[in-house]
Amino acid sequence: MSNLIASDTGQLSARKPMKPILLTLLLATSSELAADDAGFVPMFNGRDLSGWVNANCAPETWSVREGVIHCTGQPTGALRTERQYENFILEAEWRHLSSGGNSGIFIWGTPIAAPGVPFLRGIEVQVLDHGYAEQYEKETGKKSDWFTTHGDVFPIHGATMKPFGRHHGDRSFPSEERSKRSPEWNHYRIICTNGVIRLHVNGREVSGGEDCNYRKGYLALESEGAPVEFRNVKIKELPASGAEGALTAPVDAGLRPIFTGLDMRGWKTNAATAASWKAGGNRLALKSGTAKPGAVLWTEKDFGDAEFVLDCRSEKPAADKEATKPIAYVRGVDGKSTQIILENTTPGGFQRFSITLKGREVFVKRNDQEVQRLTLPADVPARGGFGLGSNGGAVEFMNLYAREL
Repeated sequence: MSNLIASDTGQLSARKPMKPILLTLLLATSSELAADDAGFVPMFNGRDLSGWVNANCAPETWSVREGVIHCTGQPTGALRTERQYENFILEAEWRHLSSGGNSGIFIWGTPIAAPGVPFLRGIEVQVLDHGYAEQYEKETGKKSDWFTTHGDVFPIHGATMKPFGRHHGDRSFPSEERSKRSPEWNHYRIICTNGVIRLHVNGREVSGGEDCNYRKGYLALESEGAPVEFRNVKIKELPASGAEGALTAPVDAGLRPIFTGLDMRGWKTNAATAASWKAGGNRLALKSGTAKPGAVLWTEKDFGDAEFVLDCRSEKPAADKEATKPIAYVRGVDGKSTQIILENTTPGGFQRFSITLKGREVFVKRNDQEVQRLTLPADVPARGGFGLGSNGGAVEFMNLYAREL
């Protein structure tokens, strides 16, 4: 290579040879960068969502547009990885498409939503646009002291974490304000090892925590009300540390959503159901006093041996009224079915039920504890629809999943 360079005046002049020490430092830095990049593999191929699972959103919530992962923000939910990860370095770029947009990246999450909420249990790395904080200040007249828009890290819905640095409760606040507002792109580097999480925002570490539980689980992108995009998502796995069972999220059992969170696609509708049911906001709601045979809401799909998971909440009854009991119907064919009264619900709060059908045997769990065991009549068909209803009072259902056995 020639030692002639262009000067500020455009004249060519002789360039002094680079000093050996400076040259050594530059070569060492280049070597470190190359080693740092080695081992990363893309988590998104730029064409489709191979390797990802829709945890609880509508089919159109997540898509690929012009080489990026696009999210509509509706409904609230997650797109998660097919498999679990323990120790790793995750890099991703994100941008909000509207002021005040809200999203997140879930670390060490569960395969399905936590009971009573549309979010996975895990550690959330906040993805929040500045307009959100500005609106908060406008409405309250003060700056928030419990969240920022620059990379908060915090556990959600059963997860735990000891936060680093400045914090509010178990929510770690960033040490610097480094994120850019919509529609600019931001870069996150998330380093996760042995239950410790460290977030780098646009080149510098700003927040994190330790003693995380879980510390092995699924990774996920969050949909939460506004359009957001992700690109250049890649991961470098690090040696495993052998997270114990209690520190590992449940493994995907094959449960898949049977409710879009937005509407009644996938469910049979008629005049009675239209008058009795309302869908939206991640919930299917049955109005009080409409528990009539024609108002039972049935899946379009028939199931044989299967497991169903659902969260339900009934209204608090008046002093002289019987408590509302949610009802599930199984093997529905030609207007005939078997009803399963979901006993021991607590009015006003969501409880999670799982219903497992194997042949004529039915096993019902409430909050992971078996509460009922039934035997279906001999004339019940081998396959049929799955239905929802109540004994007359208002009831809400959410987080509806099914898997065939």
